[in-house]
This record gives sequence, structure tokens and C-alpha cells, in this order.
Amino acid sequence: MEFSAGALRGISTGSTNFAEVLNRASQSSVKSGEPSPFADLFSNAVGQIDQLEDQARVEVDRMMTGSGADVHQAMIATQKASMAFELALAVRNKAVQAYQSVMGMQF
Repeated sequence: MEFSAGALRGISTGSTNFAEVLNRASQSSVKSGEPSPFADLFSNAVGQIDQLEDQARVEVDRMMTGSGADVHQAMIATQKASMAFELALAVRNKAVQAYQSVMGMQF
């Protein structure tokens, strides 16, 4: 499973989306002259995913208690959280696969 920048644009958290977070982090590292570690990029992405999951939980709770939440908004929030989690899992799996490939190389 491969993801493109176009696929990342669909995962949004209000005013920002997953692709914008990665782009801003990479651009700030280019401007400062020092590389941004992958761990920082990934931890920022995990933070965004956590926010999406919290938003989905709030929407579902509001819908279940009858506090005026729309079923459609709750479903959209849960799908955004699910897609973001699947994307992060795919990125993690690719990083582990790359690490294992490097460790298996003979010099």
C-alpha cells in the first residue's frame, strides 16, 4: 500500500491537514539548515492523529447523548481518524521495512 501527497491532503484537522504538517516540518528544516529528524515528524503526525481521534470521540459522544451532533459529522470524524491511523501505520511499516533492509545488507 503506497500513499501519495494527494492521499495525504484528504486527512484534515480543522485548518491544517496531515500533508501540510509534514511539508511545514520539512520546509522548516531546510530553512534552518539542519535536518528534521524522522522521529519529530512522526511524533507531530501522531499528535495530529490523536487530535482526530479525540474529535471523533467527542462527536460520537455528542451524537449518543443527543447533544445536537449530526450523524453525518460523527461518521466523517470517525473516518478521518481511521484514515489517519491507517496512514501512520503504513508509514511506520515502511520505516521498519527500510530499517530491516539496511540491517540485512552486507558490507
